[in-house]
Amino acid sequence: MTAIKNIAIIAHVDHGKTTLVDKIMYHCRLFRDNQNTGDLILDNNDQERERGITITSKNVSVVYKDTKINIIDTPGHADFGGEVERVLNMADGVLLLVDAFEGPMPQTRFVLQKAIDLGLKPCVVVNKVDKPNCTPDEVHEKVFDLMFELGAEEWQLDFPTVYGSALNNWMSDDPNEKTENIEPLLDMVLEHIPSPKVQEGSPQMLITSLDFSSFTGRIAIGRVQRGHLKEGMQVSLVKRDGSIKKTRIKELFIFEGLGRKKVEEVQLGDICAIVGLEGFEIGDTVADIENPEGLKTIAIDEPTMSMLFTINDSPFFGKDGKFVTSRHIKERLTKELEKNLALRVKETDSADKFLVYGRGVMHLSVLIETMRREGYELQIGQPQVIIKEIDGEKCEPVEELTIDLPEEVSGKAVEMVTMRKGEMLSMETRGERMIIQFLIPSRGIIGLRNQLLTATAGEAIMAHRFKEYQPLKGGIPQRQNGSLISMERGKAIPYSIDKLQDRGKFFVDPGEEIYEGQVIGENSRQDDMAVNITKTKKLSNVRSSGADDKAKIVPALKFSLEEALEYIQKDEYVEVTPSHLRLRKIYLTENERKRNKIV
Repeated sequence: MTAIKNIAIIAHVDHGKTTLVDKIMYHCRLFRDNQNTGDLILDNNDQERERGITITSKNVSVVYKDTKINIIDTPGHADFGGEVERVLNMADGVLLLVDAFEGPMPQTRFVLQKAIDLGLKPCVVVNKVDKPNCTPDEVHEKVFDLMFELGAEEWQLDFPTVYGSALNNWMSDDPNEKTENIEPLLDMVLEHIPSPKVQEGSPQMLITSLDFSSFTGRIAIGRVQRGHLKEGMQVSLVKRDGSIKKTRIKELFIFEGLGRKKVEEVQLGDICAIVGLEGFEIGDTVADIENPEGLKTIAIDEPTMSMLFTINDSPFFGKDGKFVTSRHIKERLTKELEKNLALRVKETDSADKFLVYGRGVMHLSVLIETMRREGYELQIGQPQVIIKEIDGEKCEPVEELTIDLPEEVSGKAVEMVTMRKGEMLSMETRGERMIIQFLIPSRGIIGLRNQLLTATAGEAIMAHRFKEYQPLKGGIPQRQNGSLISMERGKAIPYSIDKLQDRGKFFVDPGEEIYEGQVIGENSRQDDMAVNITKTKKLSNVRSSGADDKAKIVPALKFSLEEALEYIQKDEYVEVTPSHLRLRKIYLTENERKRNKIV
């Protein structure tokens, strides 16, 4: 039986988790010397590479000094907290990465809380110690204070620490002594992370994650908690509600390097993938056929935000996408529910509208972007915060917001957040930058990032995480400017755009196809205005002086999906197709809008 260590790597977004995993894989010689596999190897889907963040957790295993180390790389974004919560069940210890300059951030707190509650042994890695103005010793103190505050036990507070730079491939016990490689980190894992506990009894495995193969169907992934599993073995599935189903294991795989290796038997404590189980869900237990005993299932925090998903009924529907009906959308959302635990889908009184609940705008926008790339067309309503009634009082979710920005623009940021009912908790200076912490209702965060980036010339870094439900805070100012709405269907004409530029900013380029009711720009005033940009210049043979000036057109504003979702108002939709993002009014004609005016 080989020695096994199971570790999860947790940290705030951009503190270097995936980079560290790269270096561990290179150090343990997973690749031949002539194979250069690049950076951020585990961020393997397109969206992860484009956004530069990890969205789904990944498993990889390496062998170091005859010990097999299973590493789980987790996302750092608060919106994907559901991923972290479920995969921590597979680990015996965590590597907590903290940036030597930024110190513990909101998400560090969230993931650390989950690890401490599960009774995992933490090892701290103070990363990026080569940054200017960084304070590794102070950060170490702060991590200790944070653990104490989160109620860590004494054996958890006695954590080992290494310092270094994952990017430059070195780790050391002393921040001032640079070493040649990351061995001190791996030695720390071998020494301090406990091996899986040997428990007597029938086999047990909690399914913590799912994979899908078009050849073998759904694959259950989890860690064997007790006993061992064999190929062809008859097992029971203990469901979340306690009911029991009999099924059989067809094939077993363990993780080896970046891939999987087929085995006949999986020993206690190893992480494996099972093919052939029928009708399982995340949180079910694979147990003995004769006397099945279920394990404690995975607890996931509640979603805090909802969006309306509906079929695309604009005049341009079906031009780009393959899947346009409500049946397609419903099937796709049901499939997503199987692996995305923090998601909820609720049917409405209309057959083609679905309310989708998630952790935040980003959590849901990743799903929408994935569907769009798969060929779906749909429309999305304005993100809404979930309001609960607690003890007869209406309450809304409140988040902890941290903004890191240059000192000279900090006043503007404080003003913007307080307008949105935020309360400042603390303010500290680090070098030339300011770190400000607030408590702000989730409603106030929608659309805040764009405004902040504009006000700080793109310098602000924003991070937030859900804290609790608090009584409603009252009205929050919405978008100040109205929309410019197209009156006609046709092509956008440069001549018309040029003549209307003093009315506002446009979102469409000359020559682009538009339809009646599409939001084609932002009005410089507060109310909506219908304009016609499909009109060409009247060609008469009467000359007029100065009429033939060249049209000078300001480039159109183009939104990303998240920006579009945060920008729209209550009476607008974002139309999402594989090749277009359009904003539109729910009611396309002027008469309908007047008749159904939302007061």
